[in-house]
Amino acid sequence: MTYRLLFWCLALLLGLSSCGAEQSTETDAPFSTESQADTPSLPAPPPAREAAPQLKEMYENTNRVAWQKPEMIINLLGDLNQKVVADIGAGTGFFAKRLTQDADKVIAIDIDQRFLNYIDSVKVLEMTEERAAKLETRLAKPSHPNLQPEEADVILIVNTFMYIRDKEGYLNTLRACLRPGGRLIIVDFKRKRTQIGPPSAIRLPLYQLEEMLYEAGYSNITTNDTALDYQYIISGSK
Repeated sequence: MTYRLLFWCLALLLGLSSCGAEQSTETDAPFSTESQADTPSLPAPPPAREAAPQLKEMYENTNRVAWQKPEMIINLLGDLNQKVVADIGAGTGFFAKRLTQDADKVIAIDIDQRFLNYIDSVKVLEMTEERAAKLETRLAKPSHPNLQPEEADVILIVNTFMYIRDKEGYLNTLRACLRPGGRLIIVDFKRKRTQIGPPSAIRLPLYQLEEMLYEAGYSNITTNDTALDYQYIISGSK
């Protein structure tokens, strides 16, 4: 399983600028794109000229579909017709490209331009013109998703929230980015021993995240820690 915390450590050591791709330069609050592989560790992303095939090999695999159950999670988002969905920590677009089937617009957000470049290549090479037109890539900062006030109907964050430093502040920011009645859905790893996933020490317990959502003013908060083997699902409305 990918450990995006390890990614940032390696990236800092190797120097992100050497890859020739634009990155978010903000460093005061770690933020990670979604974990998208079930390998024990993640090497530094490849140089830009080699990025597309290697990113797909490292971050996309059939094993993840089995334990992540993307279609089930997307069904939990409700009716996405004429809705704008923001996928924060989009990575290689594991969820974003699937969301284009039903949503009116999908914003794939990440702090690493290489992942966004990969998604843009997928739009050209693998998606129909109609679905590609629905998918926008957007570079964010670690402490801000680069969404406008009331821009999104649904915000989805998968395998990413645990890495955000100022979690309370980020939740407040996300709430402002939701339209009235909009929903935030967070999928993250359970705070217990699992076959795959990051170290348990950095995982956020479900009850703590639930309390944070209440403190940030979300309503209709629901939790589910049984639908997925390794992760819990929590949602709240504006």
